[in-house]
Amino acid sequence: MKNDGMFNNLKHDIPASIVVFLVAVPLCLGIALASGAPLFSGIIAGIIGGIVVGALSGSPLGVSGPAAGLAVIVFSAITELGEFNIFLMAVVLGGIFQLLLGFAKAGIIGYYFPSSVIKGMLSGIGIIIILKQIPHAFGYDKDYEGSLSFSTADGGNTLSQLYNMFEAVSPGAIIITVVSMFILILWEQSFIKKIRLFQIVQGPLIVVAVGILLNLFFQNMEGFALNAEQVVAIPVPETIGGFFDQFTFPDFNEITNGAVWVTGITIAVVASLETLLCLEATDKLDPFKRVSPANRELKAQGVGNIISGLIGGLPITQVIVRSSTNIQSGGRTKMSAILHGFILLACAMAIPAILNLIPLASLAAILFLVGYKLAKPVLFKQMYNLGQSHFVPFIITILGIVFTDLLMGIGMGLVVAIFYILYNNYKKPFLFESDKHIKDGVIRIELAEDVTFINKASIQRALSQLPDGSKVIIDASKSINIDQDVVEIIEEFQTNAEFRDIELELIEFNSVAISNQVKKVEHAINTNMLNTNRSKETINT
Repeated sequence: MKNDGMFNNLKHDIPASIVVFLVAVPLCLGIALASGAPLFSGIIAGIIGGIVVGALSGSPLGVSGPAAGLAVIVFSAITELGEFNIFLMAVVLGGIFQLLLGFAKAGIIGYYFPSSVIKGMLSGIGIIIILKQIPHAFGYDKDYEGSLSFSTADGGNTLSQLYNMFEAVSPGAIIITVVSMFILILWEQSFIKKIRLFQIVQGPLIVVAVGILLNLFFQNMEGFALNAEQVVAIPVPETIGGFFDQFTFPDFNEITNGAVWVTGITIAVVASLETLLCLEATDKLDPFKRVSPANRELKAQGVGNIISGLIGGLPITQVIVRSSTNIQSGGRTKMSAILHGFILLACAMAIPAILNLIPLASLAAILFLVGYKLAKPVLFKQMYNLGQSHFVPFIITILGIVFTDLLMGIGMGLVVAIFYILYNNYKKPFLFESDKHIKDGVIRIELAEDVTFINKASIQRALSQLPDGSKVIIDASKSINIDQDVVEIIEEFQTNAEFRDIELELIEFNSVAISNQVKKVEHAINTNMLNTNRSKETINT
């Protein structure tokens, strides 16, 4: 990408940061509410996630903040530890553990998730966003904003919410939703995008402004007025000093509490996993296909969680809803994430009362568009065309996310993907084409590049079916690794062949231990660069 400096793309990043800010506010508050924590702790996490993590991260488009996936863990931890300030000590420790994971280069874990699972994760989140926002669009706001779990706090689930919303339909909320959707669809049209003013002023910003005006217009209209549950509800301090009074500090006396350490480790592990998955997914959505440094991301998240815990914030992860909103709003660099944090800070200090006029129905319309773009029907067709081994893990991941939660759904998809990998590996222990490998009565079997214990059964079966009195060549010249289990099977066949009058020839057959090929490449490149630099220095002197 040309001109990828943080200050060279402000015309794209500033509008995107405003849209991300509008989406982030109710999510921060909703997740804090679901976590049983002070509402302002969600705002603190959003601010730190934007400013601190955004500045330190190497992800150009990722946006961090409090995550719905940690809400249950946070709620249980606060209940078990007894006090919120004791829990904050665990958040600080979790940040330290994450920092250590970054230095230990644990970020590589994120690269072990198959593409089908990552795409399933994006589509699953898109579908669950749409399902979760439909009740808000109708004015039924019992489930908290930002929820991605099938189960809801009132003992119901996503589907029961869709049924129950018909008992509490709000005409005002429906009108705001319809008008908002009309504006957003209009802004997606090519003739609107050609108008320079509308390239700067994003549709979601117009949607929020119109939503506020309609909210004010409906206030004195019976049956149409929105209640407190149907709008953003950020805490409003009476003075500037009252704003700073909302910050809470950890109880450092609890650092010897074993339960605090267990909670800290749990937060570090879950938050790191969610972050790495989101990082991988965000890179796939990036229109410029940049690759974010995973270890640097863990370090940035660690520092963010340390600071968030020190001043009263919830745990932080990179969040796919905010990140995808950033991408779809035209964000180009991490300046959009940083600016959204500053906007959140400024508005929480200066104009919280105005933010509290924003209808959740307006934000539901914005998230409908985000969800649709994550789960476009064309993606399902593309995955289907790739074949069963890609499509099935993709669908299982989606169903798992929709009917359980994010991590469970990803785990289910990963298990299915691994099954297909093992099954395909089982089917291909060697290369054998009858027209090429049976000539003049000679049967030629070319072993695969990597032959492991998974291939034992298929190789054993193939060798047992070879006819007595035949001539067999087992060619291992293209094999990099042959597992000792397979070596033993072939050695046993070699002995057995004498009794079956089978003439056996082995080509370059041995058990080879694979050295780290990646480190070999790195070493070769570094050595070559060092020698090149020395040559240049010699010439210059």
